Parts: sequence; C-alpha cells; structure tokens
Amino acid sequence: MIDFNYTCNMNKIEHLGIAVKDASASIKLFELLLGVAPYKSELVESENVETIFFQLGPNKIELLRSTDPDGTIAKFLDKKGEGFHHVAIAVDDIHSEMKRLAAAGFELLMQEPKKGADNKLICFLHPRSTNGLLVELCQEISA
Repeated sequence: MIDFNYTCNMNKIEHLGIAVKDASASIKLFELLLGVAPYKSELVESENVETIFFQLGPNKIELLRSTDPDGTIAKFLDKKGEGFHHVAIAVDDIHSEMKRLAAAGFELLMQEPKKGADNKLICFLHPRSTNGLLVELCQEISA
C-alpha cells in the first residue's frame, strides 16, 4: 500500500509539450486546430530549443523546435518523430518536490532546477522512472 502521508505541492498540469520539426507550419496547424494564436515565442539557449506557447482556457500547449541538430529535441524527433514530448506539472516549491521525488526513487535529470521558458524554474524526471513519460516540474519565478 502506498503511503500518502507526505506534503506534495503539485498543483496542476502546467502544459503539454509537443516536439515539432517546422515551427511555422506547426504554428499555422495549431492556430487552425485551437482557434487561437500563440501568446509567446521564446528561445531557451540552455536547451537549444525554441518554444511557442498557446493558451487554451486555463491550459497551455508548448511547441518545441530544436535550434541545434544535435540537441535533445532534434534527437527526440529523429527517434520518435513529431508529437507528444512531455507533461509539465506546476509546483509551489520545486526544491522540496525534487527532494521528495528523489527520496521516493524517481530519477531526476538534474540535481538543481534551472531557468526554463515562460518564466519558470524547471527540472525533468527521467522517463525510465515514470513509466516512459517525460515529466517536467515547473515553478513560477517570483519577481
């Protein structure tokens, strides 16, 4: 039986990440599909990726385009093709959540969170510890 007597500060699904080859074509496709234009595009140099965000009600979709042919997203596209890449979960305190998850046996892909897109601190969990799903923790960076 699982012990749920712990403090968890996960709030909601923050966004779904989708890997794409062609940002322009994908923006047009998602504009048509969702009926809204993206609200933000941002280069995240540390990840070699361009991110494009769509807001759909309280939910977000993030398109990810590699800016480096050897980058993580480029490798993902080569292996799996375009499509679902990760689920991001909003947390109140990323440091305590990373500590809790590591203690529970989840494999963190980084020991410290780093700055990601959309004004967030981020940390990824390795898919081999989450039934094949890449999970991103993200916390809003305070002003």
